[in-house]
Parts: sequence; structure tokens; C-alpha cells
Amino acid sequence: MASIRHHRRTTASPDEVWALVTDFGGLAGWFPGVDACTVDGDVRTVTTMGMEIEEREVTNDGELRRLQYSIVGGPMVPEHHLATIDVLDDGDGALIVYSCDVSPDEVGELFDGVYASAAQGIADHCNG
Repeated sequence: MASIRHHRRTTASPDEVWALVTDFGGLAGWFPGVDACTVDGDVRTVTTMGMEIEEREVTNDGELRRLQYSIVGGPMVPEHHLATIDVLDDGDGALIVYSCDVSPDEVGELFDGVYASAAQGIADHCNG
């Protein structure tokens, strides 16, 4: 299983960043390459690069400021996928930690670039 982790710092407050990432359908506003996103219950459908990917919310813990989701549908569903966004207090701002465990290992390289861009997208959006 491949493990991926990227982190970015922002001057936005942890609460501001948390509000952004927990808007489960608001992905198109900050995730590079996402054209649209709709939510039905705990599943969002992400439209990107001409395809639709379904992701199920697994954890939404406001106390820890941790959001986790898993890919459950679409043209490429990994054997295992669990993405985590942690928003940590970092003095006068927030630290965004975007990580993912995915298998098979071969898809790890693909997801690495995606989540590096996503972490940067959150920071850029919050730094406005």
C-alpha cells in the first residue's frame, strides 16, 4: 500500500480552513481540475477530466478537524483508498495535512500529484 502525505501552511484560521474542507460539495472551488461536484447523502460525485468519480465520506470529526473519504465508484476504483485532510492549529494560522493510503502501490504515484495539488489548492484559496 502506498502512503502519501503533503502539507501546506496558511494564514487563515483553522476554523476557516475546516469550514472550507467540510463543505463536502464545494470541491470545485479549491481542488484543481474539478469541474463540478454534487452530494447525495454521504457520497459526492466529482466531475473531472470528463469522468465522474464517487467518493464516500468516512469521517467528519470537528473536534480533531479530520475529514476522511474513500473512492467508491467511477472508471478507476482502487483496491483500497482512504484520503485524509487534517487541519491543525499552527500559531497564527493553520497547517493543512492531506494524506492518502492507496493500493495497489502503482496508483500511488498518480494520487501523489493529485493530492499535492489539492493541498496547495486549499492553501491558495484560504490565503486568497
